[in-house]
Amino acid sequence: MRDVSFGQYYPVESPVHRLDPRCKLVLAIMYIVALFFIQTFTGFGIVALALAVIVLVSRVPFVKVLKSVKAVIFLIIFTMLMTFLFYRGDPAYKIADWGIFHLYWDGLFSALKLSLRLMLLVMGPALLTLTTTPVELTDGLESLLKPLALIKLPIHELAIIMSISLRLIPTLMEETDKIINAQKARGADFESGNLIKRAKAMLPILIPLFVSSFRRADELADAMDSRCYRGAKGRTRMKVLRFHVRDLIAFLFMAALVFAVLTLRYNWFGILGLLPFTVY
Repeated sequence: MRDVSFGQYYPVESPVHRLDPRCKLVLAIMYIVALFFIQTFTGFGIVALALAVIVLVSRVPFVKVLKSVKAVIFLIIFTMLMTFLFYRGDPAYKIADWGIFHLYWDGLFSALKLSLRLMLLVMGPALLTLTTTPVELTDGLESLLKPLALIKLPIHELAIIMSISLRLIPTLMEETDKIINAQKARGADFESGNLIKRAKAMLPILIPLFVSSFRRADELADAMDSRCYRGAKGRTRMKVLRFHVRDLIAFLFMAALVFAVLTLRYNWFGILGLLPFTVY
């Protein structure tokens, strides 16, 4: 679990790190929305290439971003298999019959596209947390949601909850590793047996993990109380958020990516009909 990079900040100097957190949040939303419009492998290739360029500019190791997929690898494999095995495609493109399963090329392509979408969907937000501190995310989210304060929504409190949650993800993973190692030292076995036996073996991990989480929550509440934290009223920021030219450049880059995805999806202006090759 210590290899999971989601929620961890990677401190390095780069143009991506210097972007305004509000801009990065908007870009992340645009990126996620664009992923759900992709229907071709060409579209996934364009998005993957753009993400690789952003990772290169951010100076975050590619391994760090790829490790974020580790947390959902089981979900990716499961959904890929279910899609391939139960997809009902064109009989003309049937691969084979395997018992109750009927395998189609359409199902294989759909499974691959779904797995690519899930992987890119995880890697994008992971890069956001790797290049933005929890404090910056809190300030950016609170600034973006400020208009909702007009309808009496507790914007500051919601932003603080998100910030604390992101900050505690690596801490809880580290705590889980310590508990697992301690249980293994006492003879616990988490790797043998069937699924039910493994699930029962997790109980000695979950109970102390919950106890530790509640203890940390109490300690955090006491620390906030001792520092006279009383919510957003009267609070100021050490760093005032301001947009710069680099934020505009980043927004235009993402807008061009979204435009390319939508062009592939809806064949705007008949551009795809002029290409000398078929877009899959």
